[in-house]
Amino acid sequence: MMEDLWQVAAGVFQVWIFVVVFLIMMPAMFGLSLGVTGVYIQILVQILEWATVRIQRGRQEQPSVPVPLPNGIIERAVGSMEEEMVQRRRSQSLVAGEFALSDALYFYKKGVESIVDDQVTQRFSSEELASWNLLTRTNQNFRYISLRLTIFWGIGVFVRYCVLFPLRITLAIIGLSWLVIGTVLVGFLPDGGVKQWLSEVIHLTCYRICARGLSATISYHNRENKPQKGGICVANHTSPIDVAILASDGCYAMVGQIHGGLMGVIQRSMVKSCPHVWFERSEMKDRHTVTNRLRAHVAAKTKLPILIFPEGTCINNTSVMMFKKGSFEIGGTIYPVAIKYDPRFGDAFWNSSKYNMVSYLLRMMTSWAIVVNVWYLPPMTMKADEDAAQFANRVKSAIARQGGLLDLAWDGGLKRGKVKESYKEEQQKMYSSIVVGQNSPTAPPTGDTEDTVHTG
Repeated sequence: MMEDLWQVAAGVFQVWIFVVVFLIMMPAMFGLSLGVTGVYIQILVQILEWATVRIQRGRQEQPSVPVPLPNGIIERAVGSMEEEMVQRRRSQSLVAGEFALSDALYFYKKGVESIVDDQVTQRFSSEELASWNLLTRTNQNFRYISLRLTIFWGIGVFVRYCVLFPLRITLAIIGLSWLVIGTVLVGFLPDGGVKQWLSEVIHLTCYRICARGLSATISYHNRENKPQKGGICVANHTSPIDVAILASDGCYAMVGQIHGGLMGVIQRSMVKSCPHVWFERSEMKDRHTVTNRLRAHVAAKTKLPILIFPEGTCINNTSVMMFKKGSFEIGGTIYPVAIKYDPRFGDAFWNSSKYNMVSYLLRMMTSWAIVVNVWYLPPMTMKADEDAAQFANRVKSAIARQGGLLDLAWDGGLKRGKVKESYKEEQQKMYSSIVVGQNSPTAPPTGDTEDTVHTG
């Protein structure tokens, strides 16, 4: 009896190794796909569409089932403060320099809107779905609707936790182990073309294996605009896996904060074979050093393009927030990239105030899949009549338009900090200019801090 069990276990292990090595790893190393993931995604789409129709029918049959609120419960005015205030004052025939108590109604209205439906802090929580994707983590108000729907949910739990999760863990361990070992070994080679070529091969191969470990289906658009050596690649930031998504299609020099633990081990090994730039976020002296190193990196047209996320924190896949101007003061060519995840198959957003890195990765590996679109935008350079802040806003707007994301002027630093006093003063100056009749308010302040990669 025991011999039969050992034979079965050995057979299962052999099949497992064959699937991992020959059906997943080998195609991933060469950037190929056998089409299995595509078929899996198509089946998922059909199941989720059926589940959506069944849930809608269940709400009609069971009025007690809660209906999710649509995104945006307030119909906001489209105009700016200047336009609304000027229109309000003209309707009251006020002369320049005359104060009207009714002006306070505008600020009351904006304050209530922010309390009821804040456009800023909601960007730091998971995106709301229009329909349930059979993951209980995306439907806190789950109610029993039908036996068939519950059976499909149970089968999904088994598939995600008992089949996909072990497979993804195996691939992630292999990919990260190869990355650490390979970069350390390559680091012993003398600088030159061979070392650079081997480093690029190792990085590209390991990132593709890790992406395949998340069942990532990545669609790259406009590859003729891919970042070139000596340039700066800037992208919107949703998740730490943004790096793996982009690096699966090309090699980059990473710029970011030094971490501890497993992340620190990976960073220290990577820098041995490739000139990545890691720095302590709290040290101002390091920031000047980083700026100088980035300028030197860009000046050397033979080095890999730099990858920077100018938002400085993760946003929930619905918006693009203020780009800090540090990376736009370096000079050189900017290669914008828009990243947009499909939330139906899994929530890629990392809410670092709620989940640590390990918990986040476990959620990713127990999701259905990671489906993402990446758009390479045409390269952009600073115009003669604009400064770094204006250039950053122009790049941000282009990324938001291409990715179908909301373009917000707010600083992502509000995720952990309070509103800067300088911003409050600018709002006061704007209102004062309207009252005195200048009607030329100054622009909102822009960030003056550097950019990071692996931040929450």
